[in-house]
Amino acid sequence: MRLLYVTDLAYPARGRRYCDEDIFLTSRLREDFDLALCHPLDTVALMDAFDAVVVRNSGPVLHHQRAHDAFRAAALERGTPVYNPLTGRADMAGKQYLVDLTAAGLPVIPTVDDPAGLHLLPASATYVVKPKQGADSIGLTFTDRPTGPAGEILIQPRVDFAYEVSFYFVDRDFQYALYAPDPARRWELTPYTPTPADLAFARTFIDWNTLPYGIQRVDACRAPSGELLLVELEDLNPYLSLDLLPEALREDFVAAFKRSLSAFPSHVAGGAP
Repeated sequence: MRLLYVTDLAYPARGRRYCDEDIFLTSRLREDFDLALCHPLDTVALMDAFDAVVVRNSGPVLHHQRAHDAFRAAALERGTPVYNPLTGRADMAGKQYLVDLTAAGLPVIPTVDDPAGLHLLPASATYVVKPKQGADSIGLTFTDRPTGPAGEILIQPRVDFAYEVSFYFVDRDFQYALYAPDPARRWELTPYTPTPADLAFARTFIDWNTLPYGIQRVDACRAPSGELLLVELEDLNPYLSLDLLPEALREDFVAAFKRSLSAFPSHVAGGAP
């Protein structure tokens, strides 16, 4: 199978090197697949020469929104298989899901998208306000008086959490978890051993998203009450922090990713875009 692997090797991520992860992953995928890398701006022009498109560390969509929209439209029109599939309900579709999950009563940091709805949130001395279409903390501010255009922003109480933890899945199967013991150093991650309750929490959102295959990352924080609250569900191009894993666990992930891609054609034949 010929794969077009979409990545921005020059994206300047804070505290991380996206390019190293994709150089490593593509070096291993080449053992089983014919593969070429391309920048997200070049995907539409190149994808017809490949059997499928794999979107990985392509950077925030808002930096190339027009090209991304063109890619989605072209892939749907041409029936191009895409990994992850384009049916994601979480970050792939914007941040509206945080508002919807709050309204549904699921364990998420309480979120509204209108200053007029501030009364629906727990009272807080400080609130987080960020663009609904944002990413990578772009445009994030802290304030005691949230303002902004209704429907275009997200408002959340600032949570004094103990730590952040991320759960990584391939094809709905749990692979590993990492956490940042120091909230002030969110990218200094270390392996985390989840409890059965932790995994049940993470699977709640994997099940909600209903993706038939692909890689997802469930980001959460440990609230002062001790419960986990969803921070975000990354289903478009989650960074994997593979360099922080023990070698055996990293190899297990690579094997799971290869199995997922090998089964990719049968998933697509069953109707997943």
